[in-house]
Amino acid sequence: MDKVIIEQLKVSALIGVYDWEREQPQPLFMDLVLYYDLSPAMGSDNLEDSLDYAAVADAVSAFCASSNYLMLEALAGGLLKHIFVTFPVEHIRLKIRKPEALPDAVAAIECERSRAAMMS
Repeated sequence: MDKVIIEQLKVSALIGVYDWEREQPQPLFMDLVLYYDLSPAMGSDNLEDSLDYAAVADAVSAFCASSNYLMLEALAGGLLKHIFVTFPVEHIRLKIRKPEALPDAVAAIECERSRAAMMS
């Protein structure tokens, strides 16, 4: 299956379990691998036949900016559902990095889901 890849997308989200994390939005960095059949676009050279990665990035940024999750895991679950509802992708691999979570390291989670698993 073909893939559309968005790496190091910087978004802002109110995220965290500690009081200091709830005071203001924090930066997060996302890598998305979106499994999508690119064959129609390969033949037509038309954006309407592809997955518009700018539209995906905008949707991810807007979702995160309006979210209020405590944990990255919950943000990931909500975001995966949102992408599946909004875009016709079949499978997603998502990595979310939270650079301010630890003083000397970057914390991250990575998950992978199919449309069938998330939408049933």
